[in-house]
Amino acid sequence: MQDRTGLPSGDGRPAHAPATPAAPGPAPDPARPGHGERGGGARTVESGRALAARVAAAVAGGATLFLAFPPLDWWVCAPLGIALIVAALRGSRPRRAAWLGYLAAAVFLLPTLAWVRTIGVDAWIMLVGVESLFYAALAVLAAPVFRLRPWPLWFAGLWVAMEWARGLVPIGGFPWARAAFSQGESPFTGYAALGGAPLVSFAVALCGALIARALPWGRAALAPPARRAGPVPARRLVPLALALAVPVLGLAVPRPGDEGRTVNIGVVQGNVPGRGMYILGDEPAVVLRNHANETKRLAQAVREGRLPKPDLVVLPENSTDIDPYRDAGAREIIHESVKDVGVPTLVGAVVAIGDEHRATRSLVWDPVTGPGAYYDKRHLVPFGEYTPFKEIVLALWERANLVGRQSVAGTRPGDLKMGPVTIGAVNCYEVAYDGTVRDTVRTGATPLVVQTNNASYAESNLPPQQLAMSKLRAVEHNRAVVTAATTGISAYVTPDGKVSWQTRELVADMNVVTVPVRTQTTVATRLGALPEWALALMGVVAAGAAWRGRRQDDPMRND
Repeated sequence: MQDRTGLPSGDGRPAHAPATPAAPGPAPDPARPGHGERGGGARTVESGRALAARVAAAVAGGATLFLAFPPLDWWVCAPLGIALIVAALRGSRPRRAAWLGYLAAAVFLLPTLAWVRTIGVDAWIMLVGVESLFYAALAVLAAPVFRLRPWPLWFAGLWVAMEWARGLVPIGGFPWARAAFSQGESPFTGYAALGGAPLVSFAVALCGALIARALPWGRAALAPPARRAGPVPARRLVPLALALAVPVLGLAVPRPGDEGRTVNIGVVQGNVPGRGMYILGDEPAVVLRNHANETKRLAQAVREGRLPKPDLVVLPENSTDIDPYRDAGAREIIHESVKDVGVPTLVGAVVAIGDEHRATRSLVWDPVTGPGAYYDKRHLVPFGEYTPFKEIVLALWERANLVGRQSVAGTRPGDLKMGPVTIGAVNCYEVAYDGTVRDTVRTGATPLVVQTNNASYAESNLPPQQLAMSKLRAVEHNRAVVTAATTGISAYVTPDGKVSWQTRELVADMNVVTVPVRTQTTVATRLGALPEWALALMGVVAAGAAWRGRRQDDPMRND
């Protein structure tokens, strides 16, 4: 007898195998999904050696994918890591694919999101646990897709669909650690100008899937080296050539040229006294004074001719820890520093909205008239700026009380007139969200200015990851990007995605950078979310067709 697991019966042969030798026929193709497990309606048992190889490939794939992300930035590891993950999944049953996908994702996300440990190890583990579910769902959908031709295309579309879902749910989504964000400066980066971050992720996933298609698989991969000797078959060379062509074509994507106009932007990084969750230290208004003093130091350097005169100055998010609308002393400190530098200054402040709420605000401060136009952050950080499911969360986690007043989201893009230009204000966490940045660029704003406060995550892998997003956004929208951070990394990224200047972390610093003013829009800016929808839909439709075919092949649904 045999149970439903397919284990051998007492006579040593599978219960479903014929008692007499089968008629001669073609040898099974080791590259066909189902070989070693189930193909169509047949059921066989995968050997322990093959299963161990799958687990090893999943672990190695997740670890290799991590190496592609900042601060290491070994971009080529992204397609290689995805290739290993595909090798682990290909030919697996959906249930097995689910836990293999989850395993690969956990190995990838644990170090990639290590910066969350500042909030708490429990928060870090929970976030990784939730985000890994999306990769498990991807693996389940992809399992039957490997039976289709050309499956690398459909798999890459599913990868885009998975990242789209991650950026949407739960609680507003969490698009960190997308494959595209490992390609801040790589041959794949050019695709951002055509289809934004989704097309870059698609290209990376397609390259990885093609590499996996070229690899020996199944019994061929597990055979002893002596039995694998011989020329590489053409069916492996073709996908390998295509895999190499994908990044090469990215280098050929046309980009808009220079328009001959520039603006001088002063950047101030004032630093903070505290670390971790207590960045403000014990002394009130110290963050405000740090940034005001550094602004005055910039003004002095301009007067002495050590720096060119700026047309505007940018301070970081939370550059004042006191609400200047409600505190006359804070207002005076800011106004004196802005008068000293003599140009419109973008101040980052958390301001009260009524008695119970607040807003994270990018505030234009004029050296004569004081505070004026502003942009309120639209995409808020859950558990950092507001508390979802407030009553339940506050009852279960004492740390959630650190949020304090609940933030309210802004309602309009951050196009702010400052001196000779209208800048596009993007606030910290928002740079990860395609739609938020795109809406800002579509107002005609240029250049982009990212105010950020990474003080709680200083010297972790968060600041370089966020800088990589700015690199991609610069190419995606043909805009220079200037980042001002409280503790670093403050930087200037050219429209070609190159970092022209940046600060060290945990130091006070300032500079004036000459930034090109670009007004031409890219194909990606004009098309918006259409490439993402098309690529994701392509993958989901293929998965639906594959699942339908799987049910027809296996009417008993033997999972």
